[in-house]
Formats: sequence, C-alpha cells, structure tokens
Amino acid sequence: MKIEKIEIIRLAIPFDSGREKSGSEQQDYNAASSRVTKMETLLVAVYSDTGLCGWGEAFGHLINPVTFTALESAVAPFFLNRRFDSVTEIEALMKEAEQAFHGFGRTGPVRYALSAIDIALWDLLGKQVQKPLWEMLGAVRNRVGLYPSLVSYDNQPEAVARQVSQVFERGYREIKLHETTREAVAAARETVGNQAEIMVDVNCPWSAEEALRQAESWAGLNLKWLEEPVWPPEDTNALAYVRTAGIPLSAGENAAGDGDLVHLMASGAVDIIQPSVSKMGGITAMLRVLEQAKRYPVTVIPHCFYYGAGMMATAQFVALLPETTRLEVPWLQWTPPLHPFLNFQPEMMLPDAPGIGFTPDVQVLADYRIDFAVCSNAKGEHHV
Repeated sequence: MKIEKIEIIRLAIPFDSGREKSGSEQQDYNAASSRVTKMETLLVAVYSDTGLCGWGEAFGHLINPVTFTALESAVAPFFLNRRFDSVTEIEALMKEAEQAFHGFGRTGPVRYALSAIDIALWDLLGKQVQKPLWEMLGAVRNRVGLYPSLVSYDNQPEAVARQVSQVFERGYREIKLHETTREAVAAARETVGNQAEIMVDVNCPWSAEEALRQAESWAGLNLKWLEEPVWPPEDTNALAYVRTAGIPLSAGENAAGDGDLVHLMASGAVDIIQPSVSKMGGITAMLRVLEQAKRYPVTVIPHCFYYGAGMMATAQFVALLPETTRLEVPWLQWTPPLHPFLNFQPEMMLPDAPGIGFTPDVQVLADYRIDFAVCSNAKGEHHV
C-alpha cells in the first residue's frame, strides 16, 4: 500500500488527579508536576491508498509544538508516496528514515516524530492483514495487567497515602509514585503494607552522592525499583554507584535511541530497562531493544506515560513480555476520555480489532484540538 496523506493532530485534554491546585495553573515540562491541569498529546493519522488509516503518537508534552513542526515540515513529507506491505518493508523504510534524519539527533523532536509514524505504519499493516498487533508480534496472551503511575503530590505524605489507598482498593498491586522524599514514599508503604509493590520515579534530580544517600535511607521501604535517580540520566557510572545501595534501579526512557539503551544494558548499571515507544523509534525500535536485551541480565518493562496511540501500542507490546510485566498507565481521570481504554481496570483485555486497537472519539478530537496540519499527495505539499 502507498501512503497518501498524513494528518498531524495536537490535543490538550483536561484531567482530574485528586490533588489540590498548586499555585498558578501554568503547564510544566514534567507531565507529573502538580502544576499540570491538562495533558497534551501529538497524534498522527496516516492514510493509505487502500482507504485504511493508521494512528501513531509522538512524545512531547510542552515540546509538542517543535515535534509538530518537525512532522509537518520534514518527517511526514518524507513518507508520502512510500509503499510497504510487510514487517520487513516497515523495517527497511524506518531504517532509511533514521539514516536520513540521523544528523538531527538520536533523541528529541525528530526522533519523536519518527516514533509516531512507525506506530502508525504498524497499525496500518495490522489493518491490512486483519490482525491485532499483539498477534502480529507473536504474543500468545491478549490480557495485560496494569499499574497506575501516579502524578506528583508534592511530597505530601497524607495526599500520597490517600491516593495510594484509593488505587489499592480498586485492586492494583503495583503502584508507581513520583515523589522524592522518604516521608512521602514511606506513607505509601505504610498504606499498603507488604500487599503491593511500590516503585518510585524521581525524574533524575540528584548527584551520584545524593542519590546514594537517598537510596540508602529508603532501603527499608522494599521498593520494586527506583527510577532514574541521577543527573545526568545517562551517567552509567553514577547509576552503578547508586545501585550498591541494594535497591533495583530502572532507567531508559530518556535514552538516545535503541543504541543508547544497548550501552545502558551493557554497562550493568541497572536492573530494569524502560524503552518508550513514542520516544525511541516506535514498535520497530522496541523490538530491536527486546532482542538485544536477551544478551544481558536485565528486565524489560516499557515506560508509558501516554494516553493515545502510544499507550495502545505499548499495551500490545507488553503482551510479548512475561505475564508478570504490567502496563504503566498515567493515573488521571480524563474529562472527557479520548477513547474507551482510558477507563482503567487492573487488567486490560487487548482488542481483537486489527492494528493497535486505537479509535479516538471524533468529538473529543474536534473539541480539544489546538493545532492541526495535513501533508497530502493531492497537491504534493503540506498545508494547514
């Protein structure tokens, strides 16, 4: 099939997270921040000459305007008129694109744009062959467990305990926090006792020395993992130093492509790697990482703080992994939800529909769209 048109859709949908407003309602570069009151996403809809449409999602949040421009001006036009009809041809096309755009970095807005297109191509192929992505990938299960990824509650122990109690009562037995003090994390542990796993993503705040000190003070909290404790996040020597505290470490969502993830795995500095489908190159790159991970003593648990096509693509990928591996979902109550799978339950039954199973609500797309562009074969140019 041939790619004839690519739509680029930037959305911002309000949500509730059960926390008090923190100062002004300005947005923040960290999506887990208490200042965030709505969450952006950047979707692509790729149309083929067969009449099918494939959906993809790029990482970005507040950098979405830059990724939008990268898509509109360079990445989407690159894919117009391209043909593919198999996994091998998707892999070849994405390799050509990665080589063409490599001068713009192995991470950042161009890479995010390529990730969105790759997801959409897999969605298109699934629809053409009439198979869901999990089946195309060779998975044997169509159910995946979920774990809620809570936003930050500004290290307030009472607020953390309240939110953890709510998700625990709903049946979740793995819960991720975005807090940075022992008091806040201890409140979560005290709430669930030893009946649930607690993970903590601290978002790269500390030097190696400070991170080790923090990790040692958290040793008795029995964390499943501590995520990205050091700045800069690619400092594998610092990660290895912090790992001596005995808490399993995770990292990888900020890796510069799958090559950087291989370096991270080879360093022996982490226990868990977290490739991120809408950041690092889509499904094609995720599969390369999974294959490389077989060579190292690491566990693959994807990062997923997405709520569109990226979330659904990650869910299908998780079906390839051991049954104990759960899908991360942003624990937010969308007003309104973009698609039905945002009504989270402890377990998700993957759709039998062909492709990634993402069907956005057209009214939500219309009501919350903040930017839109089309790259089309009709005139051989892109237009807004």
